Formats: sequence, structure tokens, C-alpha cells
Amino acid sequence: MTGFAPPSPAPSPILRSPIGFLLIPEFTVIGLSSAIEPLRIANRYLESKYRWRLLSIDGRAVADDNGILIHAEASLDDPGAIGTLMICADLRPERFVTRAVVRRLRALDRAGVVLGAIDTGAFVLARAGLLDGHRVTMHWEQMEVFSERYPTIEPAGTLFEMDARRLSCAGGTAALDMMLTAIGIDHGDSLAQRVADHCLHERIRSGSTRQRGNRGERECARHPGLRRALRLLAAHPGRAYSNSELARECALSVRHLTRLFEQELGQSPREHQRVQRLDRARTLLRNGEAQIAEVALAAGFKSPAHFSRAYRALFDHAPSSERKACAPAPRLVMDRGE
Repeated sequence: MTGFAPPSPAPSPILRSPIGFLLIPEFTVIGLSSAIEPLRIANRYLESKYRWRLLSIDGRAVADDNGILIHAEASLDDPGAIGTLMICADLRPERFVTRAVVRRLRALDRAGVVLGAIDTGAFVLARAGLLDGHRVTMHWEQMEVFSERYPTIEPAGTLFEMDARRLSCAGGTAALDMMLTAIGIDHGDSLAQRVADHCLHERIRSGSTRQRGNRGERECARHPGLRRALRLLAAHPGRAYSNSELARECALSVRHLTRLFEQELGQSPREHQRVQRLDRARTLLRNGEAQIAEVALAAGFKSPAHFSRAYRALFDHAPSSERKACAPAPRLVMDRGE
């Protein structure tokens, strides 16, 4: 297009080409496409273009979370000369992290490769011991599990993070904002905004933007008493508050508290708590190794039987079904002691 001069590259770019996108089985394709499309569009205006390739652990095609096979150009063992490695993942990516994978990631880090994570790719880097001292984020749904598994690493809860040779984002369209910001650092804000316009992305969100998730529900509640109630429930996810306890903590009458919940959330306080506790339990089941009885206790249920009945009533299947749905793929997770 006329009227737009190709910008000069930054002396030390954030995104060092070629960029390898490591696809962990069952990754979400929205994160991958949101990261690649800005690069493709930016290349229309760049003389020194971004280059990338798709990688898998073993060099074979990888099925995303929808079961769609995505072709991989190379394996992690032989990725070619890459300057950046972005790990794309979703539920329980550590299933696929063998000792050989850890060694390879550490070797790439020693070689000066920038390491990044899209969605839950941070779990892979943490398992490899490559996040100590770095800021990191991921999708809000997985932060609690991450904190339990890696207590010395505190996820930021932001859309994306960039620090010394580490990139991470919450997945989804947050990858678009992260890549647009990186393009702006590498080649100027005018190019980044031009790419955003191509994507019909009106505003490039800053990395410090907080993810909504449950936080959005708490902060958007109109009544301050309801906001206090939701924050209290979020701070103590394993505790079952009675209506009178919750009302007392929020300086409201039980009747007023119940009316606020029903008007703004369409649920009674008890119903809201049950759904939130069961959602938390589902996250723990999908991402952890704890037994169902342990998950039931962590979610505030007095017995596994009570928990299982409530779980089936809400999700229409038993808690054990979550484990079956997340069963590992033996071909990739077998560690042969390498």
C-alpha cells in the first residue's frame, strides 16, 4: 500500500526469527492463529520478514483440542536455527513433558533462544525449571492449579508478560495483543496499529490489562455489598458459607443479600457458591493428579458421594469422566529414561 514506508528493524528485536511454535497435543488453535496472523500481515510491509515454523515433540502432526490435525515441519530435537520458541498448549500439558523434552528446552535456553508460552505453555516451562525469577501469565482458569503446583512462581493474571527472554500470554486473543505489542517494539507503533487495523482489532490492549474471568464478575457487580460477597467467596473457594454468615460479613440482611444475588447474577447465594465450587473442582480434576475424594474436600464438600451427585447434576457426567477425557497419549508421554 502507498504512503507507508517499511520500518527499520529494532537493533535487539523481541521476536527473534525464525520463530518456532511448539504444538503440544490438544492445544487451542485460537492461540496459535492469533499469534501467527499478525506476523503474516506485518510481513506485507517488512523488508526483513518474520519467519516461523510449526514444531511438535516428535515431528509428527498434532491434533488440536478439536481433534484437527496440524502438520508439523520439524521436531523439538531438530527444530533448525530458531531464535524464539513459543509453546502452545491447553489442558494438562505436563503429560507430554519427558526428561528428553526438559533437556532440549534447557539446551535452547542456554543457546540464547527466547522462550515463550501461549495459554498453558507456562506449565511446560515451569516443569523444565525455566521460569524462576521471571514474570509469567496464563489463562485465568489455570492459575490456581499452577500456583498449587509451582508455589514459588506467582502468575501475574495479566493478558501477557514480556521480560528478559521470556514471553507469555493468557491464550485466545491475548496472543494477538502480545504479538502486536512485540511488532510495535521491533518495528514501530505505526506498523503495529496498521496490522491491528487489518485484524479489525480496534485497540491494542496493554500487557498489564487484567484478565476478566471471575474477577470481571466480581468487579462488575453494581452493588458494593455484592462485590464484597463475591470477593470473599473467591478468597475462600473451599468454604461453604451459609446465607447468614455471608450476609453478616457483608453488613447486609439475608433478604437484601439474596435479592442482590438473584437480581445481578440470576442465582441465590447458595446456588452461586455451588456452581463456583464445582467449577473449581472440574479445573482440579482436569489439571491435577489428586484423588476425587481430595478434590471433593478441596471444593468444600463433606463427602465424595455428595460431591459426585452435585457434580453429575451440574455437568451431566461423573467426576471420573473428567479423568478419562484427559487421559494421556501413551505414544508421547513414555519416558524411556533418556
